[in-house]
Amino acid sequence: MPHDVIMPALGMAQDSGVLVTWLKQPGDAVAEGDALFEVETDKATMEVEAQAAGYLTDVTAPAGAEVPVGQVIARVSDTPEGAGPAADSHDTPEEIVTTAEPGPVTGEEVIMPALGMAQDTGLIVAWHKDAGEAVAAGDILFEVETDKSTMEVEAGHDGYVAALLAEAGEEAAVGAAIAVISAEQPQAPVRRSIKEAAPPPASASAPETPARPPEKADEQPAAPAAPTRAAGGRILASPKARRLALEQGLDLARLAEAGHPQPYHVKDLETLKALPEAPAARPAGAAARRLTAEVPACGFAGFADWAAREAGLTDTGALLAGLAGASLRPGATVAVEAFGQTRLFAVPSGRLGAVAEAAPDTTPDLRLRDMRVTRLSAVQMGGEDTPVLTVTAAGAGLTLTLECAADQLAAPEAITLLSDFAGRMEQPLRHLL
Repeated sequence: MPHDVIMPALGMAQDSGVLVTWLKQPGDAVAEGDALFEVETDKATMEVEAQAAGYLTDVTAPAGAEVPVGQVIARVSDTPEGAGPAADSHDTPEEIVTTAEPGPVTGEEVIMPALGMAQDTGLIVAWHKDAGEAVAAGDILFEVETDKSTMEVEAGHDGYVAALLAEAGEEAAVGAAIAVISAEQPQAPVRRSIKEAAPPPASASAPETPARPPEKADEQPAAPAAPTRAAGGRILASPKARRLALEQGLDLARLAEAGHPQPYHVKDLETLKALPEAPAARPAGAAARRLTAEVPACGFAGFADWAAREAGLTDTGALLAGLAGASLRPGATVAVEAFGQTRLFAVPSGRLGAVAEAAPDTTPDLRLRDMRVTRLSAVQMGGEDTPVLTVTAAGAGLTLTLECAADQLAAPEAITLLSDFAGRMEQPLRHLL
């Protein structure tokens, strides 16, 4: 099915863009995500990607042309021949007739921007101006969210908000008019949902079609309420609120689960902090034991240098596996995770030089996470299919954390494992005695 290529808004309320150059020629094959053309506005120049795979056809705007935002300038078709010129379904008259008002609303349209990406829709997070309010061109009118970013969008025109044509929490198509700004203060400003924009035509001979399927006999109509989550399960929040929540380790979803109306702003973070802690559900295999040991001075780094120089043992992962495996039991298999990679080692009883890599399909008896080079100072990850030993830096020493289920290690075994490994990391030469 052919896909229209439109002039995007690049996240700003400009009226047009200059098509700098086509990066594909008519008839060229394109993949979804390929750069199709470059567009320039008064503030930015950006490459625009294809939203579908196919062939570039029906190009209607040459390089150098200034094109209104939302106008169709080409198509991505199933065949190189294309389907001929298409009517520009994105062009809309300057006058918008609303279904909620008897008269027309006139003024400058504010459209759903593309944020510089080739998405089809944008989610309105919040309106910063209400219908009827005065607005300046540089005022923030609304916040929009796509799958990759959230941005505040300026009004782009001086005047008054004559109409808001979508509600917070609704998705609107890129290029669709979502507000109208008039030069004069409106006598009857309009505020409506996207769902109200195009009601189905009623038949004179047929009964009125209900707005939604009838309720089942045993169901009660739901009372209108603020949505706990937006379409697709997303949380509506301002960019600043999201950033602060991330920095403070707060989960905005808890506000939604508690029934607090969206969108969320910075002031709502105090409400979130005041929520009582929910009892954590214990997942299958969750850690029943969590032990922590502090090693005041790490002797492993010096030991690794000595082993490489004197014995030719240059594999740090094998050395760590040897110390951990010897602390667990002879003949153990240890998985060492470091720098995003996992390696399996067989640890026989005896010398560290006998430690060797195990077959990839071997099930480990112990998983060791070497996180000394990260900024993490403590972990609590929960139980896994094997006991997990995590090594993190703590000043000149180390913090060792053992997590395991009760059926993986008995309490005395867990204590012995962590105590022996802590001693070996502080004085690795103990392993040679």
